[in-house]
Amino acid sequence: MSRPGWYIDEFAHAGEEHLDPEYVATYDRKSQTDPSEDLALLQEMGMNEQSVLVDLGTGTGVFALAVAPHCGRVVAVDVSPAMLAYVRQQADALGLKNVEVVQAGLLSYEHQGEPADFVYTRNVLHHLPDFWKGIALQRIADMLRPNGVLRLHDLVYSFDPAEVEKHFQPWLANAAARPEVGWTREEYETHVRTEYSTYSWLLDALLEHTGFTIEDANHRPSGIYSAYTCVKRKE
Repeated sequence: MSRPGWYIDEFAHAGEEHLDPEYVATYDRKSQTDPSEDLALLQEMGMNEQSVLVDLGTGTGVFALAVAPHCGRVVAVDVSPAMLAYVRQQADALGLKNVEVVQAGLLSYEHQGEPADFVYTRNVLHHLPDFWKGIALQRIADMLRPNGVLRLHDLVYSFDPAEVEKHFQPWLANAAARPEVGWTREEYETHVRTEYSTYSWLLDALLEHTGFTIEDANHRPSGIYSAYTCVKRKE
């Protein structure tokens, strides 16, 4: 699909490391993501063997692969060919026939077929400035059926600007010592300087304006990370 000249190049905002096959091989060890809680939550919200789920920014496919045995169709979307090759390899190894991989991003994925019942996205939205977050969230709302569910995790600042030092100092102090075992202080500082995490009170407004009702917003005590469960409002 052609885009106007003012459209952002989201591939340039994805983070070069995500395009590196060597980085992909170590990503799961760094992120240490456990999909079980989110899987249980979506099942409580009605996910079943007929459900369609889109995993936007699937990365190594940890959630897409975990959820596939429990729903009808999973679309694993990412801008990184290296990530998608890994997801495809893992799906084949597990014998999962209902996982599709699509190279695209929040602003370029074009959903085909029945509307999605669920959209899942983890640590992806912060790659976009707030203007483009709004457009991305509207596109997510458009691909969901009425009452469809958005489960969103991201680095979100749930504090006021005057409290930045109070929250950043312990966060940075507790960073991993080595990049192979976790996120380092240097990586955190690079995130703050060059990426686009936003305040929770701004993200709340973006979600409401793009057609979502926030059912739950779980802000970690650190003030740095949040998980949202949102439902698309009926017209």
